[in-house]
Amino acid sequence: MARWFRHLPAAFYLILAYVFIFLPVVILVLFSFQDGQLPVPPFDGPSLRWYERMISDSRLVEALGHSVIVALLSSLVATLLGFLAAYALARRNMPFGGGIRYLLMAPLTVSYLIIGMGLLITFALIGIPKSLLAVGIGHVVINLPLCFAIVYSQMGEHQRNIERAAQDLGANDLQTLVLITIPILQPALFASFCLAATLSWDEFIIAFLLTRFDVTLPVIIFEMLSAGLNPVLNAAGTVVFAISILFVLLALLLATRRKRANVDAAG
Repeated sequence: MARWFRHLPAAFYLILAYVFIFLPVVILVLFSFQDGQLPVPPFDGPSLRWYERMISDSRLVEALGHSVIVALLSSLVATLLGFLAAYALARRNMPFGGGIRYLLMAPLTVSYLIIGMGLLITFALIGIPKSLLAVGIGHVVINLPLCFAIVYSQMGEHQRNIERAAQDLGANDLQTLVLITIPILQPALFASFCLAATLSWDEFIIAFLLTRFDVTLPVIIFEMLSAGLNPVLNAAGTVVFAISILFVLLALLLATRRKRANVDAAG
């Protein structure tokens, strides 16, 4: 009993932290099923009318499609570039390798606002108009350091030994990369992709600065918020949250499976 009381303050603090984090999300999801005209108490529902309204809104559906395309393609490019950079720095003795690593990680310490403004000026100088392409490039810039860090952290010495064994058996560099390195790093690559897609999916600042007509879902939600509270926004926000959670759960599931596989192999 004394031990239980000793842990009570920590448990109480943990509960308060979870309430502080998740209560706004719970309220958002709850009032997305509101049957009334305003997403405010008292709760009147449940109803799917605002989800039906969201689906029938062509601008929201179009923006949803834009967000999906940008998130998937930019995350794919960021994961590929992050893997290539991690492979080069982990498997090759490059001059100033430490400095290159720090340079690749530098965007993580820079505000998205600063990155977006820099990209806006750069694209104006080289003639790239505001578009989904510009947003995709911006999302590659902000997600590449994360993908690089995840993949690089998984390229240990045991994998290098496996690659050397494959080369001793006659595999060339390309065969070793495709048949050995990539399959071993598959969980890390997939986790990088999922986390990058999550960040790209609900990113607003860069998308707002670099788009004009074809916009992503967070930009549309921001524009609709200027007109006041609307239950359709709750429905759209719930969809954004649900897809973000899906990406994160997929990454966690794969990471858990990899950990169990390592434990089983060690056993």
